[in-house]
Amino acid sequence: MADGTLKVGTITTSSGSGTITLGQSGETIDIPSGVTMTGMGKVLQVVNATYGTPTTTSSNVYSDTGLTASITPSSTSSKILVFVTLNGCMKATGATGIACKLVRGTTDIHNIESLATYTGGGSTQEIAIGSISTSYLDSPSSISSTSYKVQFKSFNNVAYVYINNESGGSGTSVSTMTLMEIAG
Repeated sequence: MADGTLKVGTITTSSGSGTITLGQSGETIDIPSGVTMTGMGKVLQVVNATYGTPTTTSSNVYSDTGLTASITPSSTSSKILVFVTLNGCMKATGATGIACKLVRGTTDIHNIESLATYTGGGSTQEIAIGSISTSYLDSPSSISSTSYKVQFKSFNNVAYVYINNESGGSGTSVSTMTLMEIAG
């Protein structure tokens, strides 16, 4: 076929199933500006949340950090790509650390490993951890409003751990969560 324009309403395989290949290795397929595409992993919506209120715990039971965001997927086949950045530190005596997890509604979906661990002895130490970032691709299979939150805990009941607070003092920082709906 000579170079030119092909105008069709639908392209299907001769059998009605299988693979349709556009172009060959090394070629480029150009999508003009203003063209709307559906499917193929397109980002459908983005939600961003920030939380800067200092939160502390000395419990080894998970509790809310206060960082939360909600999104309403447009299809049950959509994926939600979650990005989290947490800021914090801890005061510790003995072996301890901070652990966090990502929760959808009331379901644990992703563990964020220890942010910092202190194994020294004796006196209380302050260990700044700065920030940690993680991402997780979730499949909520829902078109209802879906909430995500981050919970945290101390590895024992002695250490005080902080989110959005510099060693329990007056300095504060901000943690963020971004939710992106990806077409399924």
